[in-house]
Amino acid sequence: MAQRNEIAAVYVAGVIQGVVLVTFPATSAVFTSAGDYGLSSTEYGGMFVPQAITAIGSSLLGAGLMRRLGIKRIYLLGLLANLMAMVLLVLSQFVMHNHMLAYEVLLVATACMGVGFGLTVPALNTFAAVFFPQKLDRAVLVLNALLGLGTALAPVFVALFVGLGMWWGLPLLVSVLLVGLLLFSVRLPLDEGAQARAAQAAKSKTKLPPRFWVFAAFTLLYGVCETTNGNWAAFYMTKHLGASAPLASLALTTFWGMVTVGRILFAAIEKSVPERRTCQVLPFVVAVAFVAVAFIPNSAPFLGLPAFALAGLGCSALLPLAISFGQKELKTIAASVAGGLIAFYQIGYGIAAFGVGPLQQKAGLSLDTIFGSTAIVALVMSALSFVVARHRDISASGLESQPTRNTIQPSIAKEKPL
Repeated sequence: MAQRNEIAAVYVAGVIQGVVLVTFPATSAVFTSAGDYGLSSTEYGGMFVPQAITAIGSSLLGAGLMRRLGIKRIYLLGLLANLMAMVLLVLSQFVMHNHMLAYEVLLVATACMGVGFGLTVPALNTFAAVFFPQKLDRAVLVLNALLGLGTALAPVFVALFVGLGMWWGLPLLVSVLLVGLLLFSVRLPLDEGAQARAAQAAKSKTKLPPRFWVFAAFTLLYGVCETTNGNWAAFYMTKHLGASAPLASLALTTFWGMVTVGRILFAAIEKSVPERRTCQVLPFVVAVAFVAVAFIPNSAPFLGLPAFALAGLGCSALLPLAISFGQKELKTIAASVAGGLIAFYQIGYGIAAFGVGPLQQKAGLSLDTIFGSTAIVALVMSALSFVVARHRDISASGLESQPTRNTIQPSIAKEKPL
């Protein structure tokens, strides 16, 4: 019974973490409304910079912290940081008309969210691997799917609470859920095997081979592409296409929903469609989606739904595949690959989260031009995908063996989503 409770806590935490991650982007209409926070596009984008910085830092330091503090404490600290982010978001409404103070509160809130993401997600993946050592791929797939479910649900709940005239209802609801989860989790023993696994990962300190940086560049570009959609889709729908807030929320839900569906789909068809071929095709799908979004006419904002759905499908498997390939190939530093690549993903996240605002306000580029131009980033990622998908075994010295044709394909769902 104890382990059943632990499993329930971990997977519920996955859903809640997904909701927390998208709560701020899903509330973009409130943040940029003149009647509410009145943030400019640059201020809105800058709001996510602390999140990127703290997520990168906590991801890189996470292994060492797990060794010193224990994985259960890291998990609980991550939940507490998420709780602080949601509480600050709720409290910010009381000072929203003091522009500077409200913005500072929001910056602290997103910084807390970055810490929560960087600490909680690696811990959840470690727990899932320990709970189901004989069904690792399925266990992590379920966790990834639940994280994706949370990201898809957040815009739906935001639209619901905005319709009720209480947009802050979502962060308040999530705060209550996090308090309950913390009280439930703190009494659980949680598997000691998870601590042993974390300690073993923390001791892995091998020099990064040159090929690691190919994977790093790929995940950085992916971070730019995913975040351009994930953080700016609702903003694009309302500000550029003139869509209603519910339609904008639906477009964002469609994007994150297809990210989740795509991960499950490509994991299910891996025997008929090799994962390395999937890795080579999906970046091109992302590029096509960016062009499609850029050419949506203002008179038909509903076309944003299929366009962002296509973008979500294109993004779906790329980050898990990059991490899975990296761990399979860079065996001597496998314990460091996931954290390192997640850090580069967060760098890409920060570039896109902040960069769109200045490009629009200072460089004078329209949102459709920015989305269309990001297709170039996706095409560069597409070119890199052929290098990423070419398997080599890398030794500790960085020497490569000959490429192998018959290799065991890593699972799409090996690692975290984001």
